[in-house]
Amino acid sequence: MTVVTPDKSDGMKKKSRVEVVDVLRGFAIMGIIILHSIEHFNFYRFPPEIPFEWMKFTDKAIWDGLFFAFGGKAYAIFALLFGFSFYIQDDNEKKRGHDFRLRFLWRLVILFLLGQFNAAFFTAEILTMYAMVGIILPLCCRLNNKILITLAIILLLQPMEWIKVIYAVINPDYISPAGVNYWAVTYKAQCEASFWEMVKVNLYEGQLASLTWAWEHGRIFQTAGLFLTGLWLGRTKLFIYSKEHNLAWHKYLLVAFILFFPLNGLHGMMPDFIANKEILRPFQLIIKSYANLCFMTVLVVMVLMVYYYSVKKKWLLRLVPYGRMSLTNYISQSIIGSLFFYNWGFNLNIGITYSALFGVALFLLQLTFCTVWLKHFTHGPFEALWKRLTWLGSNR
Repeated sequence: MTVVTPDKSDGMKKKSRVEVVDVLRGFAIMGIIILHSIEHFNFYRFPPEIPFEWMKFTDKAIWDGLFFAFGGKAYAIFALLFGFSFYIQDDNEKKRGHDFRLRFLWRLVILFLLGQFNAAFFTAEILTMYAMVGIILPLCCRLNNKILITLAIILLLQPMEWIKVIYAVINPDYISPAGVNYWAVTYKAQCEASFWEMVKVNLYEGQLASLTWAWEHGRIFQTAGLFLTGLWLGRTKLFIYSKEHNLAWHKYLLVAFILFFPLNGLHGMMPDFIANKEILRPFQLIIKSYANLCFMTVLVVMVLMVYYYSVKKKWLLRLVPYGRMSLTNYISQSIIGSLFFYNWGFNLNIGITYSALFGVALFLLQLTFCTVWLKHFTHGPFEALWKRLTWLGSNR
């Protein structure tokens, strides 16, 4: 992520990157892609028989282990850094004497269109939601830090789910209406449809399914809260190393580590003690959301500590080009995953262990491509397109 800083030697401005943010973004995209691979890119179809007995163990260990490590956490890191990226862009424009807010709204329109392209291949994509929820950033970016982080915390606390819990407690006979199962339509298209039939379904039922799922699982409020938290992190310069920031991150790590285990345990215990499903569902979502945020914090701080303190961090630095091309990697994984697993493509049906190996291979292939590409170009293909269209009509 590029930061414009004053160069006192000649009065000109020079650019530097917050490299650890690229590492974190690369780490998050890696986790997202491997998870998508074992899910067959939201196409939950697996072979009826497991070819080897030992794969029963590896399938379960890989599934449970990857979801424990990355499920709801890799996405959260990615959302956090989206807010941070907005801060860098907005701050750079302020240093140039410009207001970035209207330009960012246009940037969100472009992101929405990129999301539609991505959604044509992959139903559970997040760019469309980011484009919609991202409006909160220019609306709140001039608030002071105290109000900003307070609003972020309120959103992260899942206020809508608390309203559901309270309403169900007051009205114990309440039964929430059943929603439309758009996923059944998209699953059928993944199983049977041609490419153009799949695109048609993905761009309507697929988008409705994805956005409905995000609303029902608290992702809308959580994403908005993470965007604002990322903006706050940018303002407070916490990703820039200092002794004070190091102490702050250690405090966050300690609190998150202490809270994660009781929250995670409470989530598993609740079905044994809460019979009313209308209370249980939102309350479990609340607790799971908090637990994921805690573990996300642990992951972020661990990456920061390795980056700033380890003498053997070369392997971590290899994620920098991967993080710099996160948009290209995210969209290309949708195209590749759809091609390999859906009916319109190769219709690949493999078990979880093999799917994880597919995800690792896809990550390594993308990592190699990013490393080579950035030796010749300053931006990835989709990053360059997004930037070019963002500044359409300007003199840049």
